[in-house]
Amino acid sequence: MAVGATGAAWETRMAWKPDGYTSVAPYLVVDGAQCTIDFLVAVFDAQPLRMHPVGDRLGHAEVRIDDTVLMLADGMAGWPAIASHVHLYVPDVDAAWSRALAAGAEPVQAPEEKGDGDRRGGFRDAGGTTWWISTQVA
Repeated sequence: MAVGATGAAWETRMAWKPDGYTSVAPYLVVDGAQCTIDFLVAVFDAQPLRMHPVGDRLGHAEVRIDDTVLMLADGMAGWPAIASHVHLYVPDVDAAWSRALAAGAEPVQAPEEKGDGDRRGGFRDAGGTTWWISTQVA
């Protein structure tokens, strides 16, 4: 225990999770984590947080996209890359779609309204992740 300026005792404890992190975070194991990070920066203005290289690969990395921390790593022996799907709400689905295609994404579905209140589209990045993006319109 430590004692504050008023003489009151208080415990110094590390928080159980980093400040600004949610309790649940998607974790992607991809082929080419650094390329995926570069793609996320270009398309979603992701902010790189932590990077832990293991040789020439990333054993663990984290980026923040808006209010969410996404964790990812390169596939390695015993932890193969796995194709995943991730959904994000974005301010402008059409602009994000255009940025993704310009950054080399493969189109899966052009943005369209499907009657559920969202305008939604999808694309696949070079690491194998399919990203579904939406903007609420109704």
